[in-house]
Amino acid sequence: MRVLVTGSAGFIGAAVAAELEAGGHEAVRVDVLLPQAHGPDADATDTHVLDVREAEAWVDLLHGVDAVCHQAALVGAGVRVGDLPGYAAHNDLGTAALLAAMHRAGVDRMVLASSMVVYGEGRYACARHGAQSPPPRSREDLDAGDFENRCPRCGIPLAWELVEEHARPDPRSAYAASKLAQEHYTSAWVRQAGAAAVALRYHNVYGPGMPRDTPYSGVAAMFRSALERSEPPRVFEDGGQMRDFVHVSDVARANVAALSSIVDAPSGSNVAYNVCSGTPVSILQVAELVARGTGTGPGSGHWPTVTGEYRLGDVRHVVASPELARRELGFRAVVGPEQGLAAFAHEPLRA
Repeated sequence: MRVLVTGSAGFIGAAVAAELEAGGHEAVRVDVLLPQAHGPDADATDTHVLDVREAEAWVDLLHGVDAVCHQAALVGAGVRVGDLPGYAAHNDLGTAALLAAMHRAGVDRMVLASSMVVYGEGRYACARHGAQSPPPRSREDLDAGDFENRCPRCGIPLAWELVEEHARPDPRSAYAASKLAQEHYTSAWVRQAGAAAVALRYHNVYGPGMPRDTPYSGVAAMFRSALERSEPPRVFEDGGQMRDFVHVSDVARANVAALSSIVDAPSGSNVAYNVCSGTPVSILQVAELVARGTGTGPGSGHWPTVTGEYRLGDVRHVVASPELARRELGFRAVVGPEQGLAAFAHEPLRA
């Protein structure tokens, strides 16, 4: 396959392009090299430095391409109202412009990098009343250290369950809203252009090449940076927030599997898949695994500390079901969090 990879100089995009090339495919690399993501000295070797928002201007690059793997996006939570235009411009307009250029060039296959953030809170059940959709946690409860979602009917803490792809979207940040918009633009393109697409909803991605201490960093990188400063990683809430951490090498493999699946997919095919390890971990466990990977143990003075702090927009639990991707893409993660997060403590990061 000849695959155009947007965001190819980024953390995930670079891994996808390398995985494609290792499998004998050709990767056409495109990245705008945003300074906040790549720093001032980004390596543009073999990269077309172009903006997806202006894809109509470089539509000739799409000729002869079999599929597009769209990784380019402004990421991070987007916690300020002032962040909204940036997410709408890079993610929403960028995707719409790219899809229009693809149609003009006759390219009708797309793999889209989406995110678990489209779900908002995860899936919950009450032992007495069954499935529940809790409202956002109140500031008063969080101030009091009551971090769990509670049953709206009886008030007892809800148990988390695995989120499947048919769950109702509930984006709760600028970034989340933009990722869901990307999925919607892609869905409209599939119908109008007689195309085929796959949206991959990444969970918490980590691994070598992850950005260090930028708005693009994940919590695992932040924990590692604290340890490198000889500081204990600070774990918010009570550390019991459940997540799924998936290694970037597995994410790259999932993209190649998705690309292979759409080559012969029927027109109008449009499917979303969770991309996750399938092994839930708490945020406190993540901090402890990274700490152990550096040789830090309990009582060292650098062991993770639970602070009780919180961010108002954070969700409590969101953990995915990997079954649909296993069944339909043949994708199964091979790097588990115990192995991967400990190794991550020593892997190279980007500045």
